[in-house]
Amino acid sequence: MPPVSGSRWPEGGDRPGYRLHSFFEGSPMSQDALLAELLAEVKRLRVRVDALESRQDEDAGRLALDIAHDRQRLTKLEKVEAQPLQRDRADILRALLAANGGKMLAKDARQKMHLGENRFSELLKSCDFLEVKPLYSDKRRLVIILKSQLLPRK
Repeated sequence: MPPVSGSRWPEGGDRPGYRLHSFFEGSPMSQDALLAELLAEVKRLRVRVDALESRQDEDAGRLALDIAHDRQRLTKLEKVEAQPLQRDRADILRALLAANGGKMLAKDARQKMHLGENRFSELLKSCDFLEVKPLYSDKRRLVIILKSQLLPRK
């Protein structure tokens, strides 16, 4: 390879023809043989790049599939079945709400069921038959409403 002085190209290497000519001058091989070797190397590298790109596409597809499976597994793990005691408490809460006309303050229901705030909050989250809304006159207090009692406004 010819020596490089200060720039990327050999001396006077502004012109593409000169760069190619000076590159071939320092080579012991003939220009045709060197060109054929370079073309073969370019072809080999293109084949390798194509193989790497196809493998990258396969890996990206596999990763997307793995992520989808992981998400499904996580949702299955997050979905917690209610324990028998919790189901009993849900039935008691439903009966309590039905006895009070389908609506009741959350605090009153919790006190009547003799549950702590944490347990009652877990119970409310696990019940799909009720809706919890803030009280219209005092937004700090919550009202529990049976969903069967919810009627659309006309």
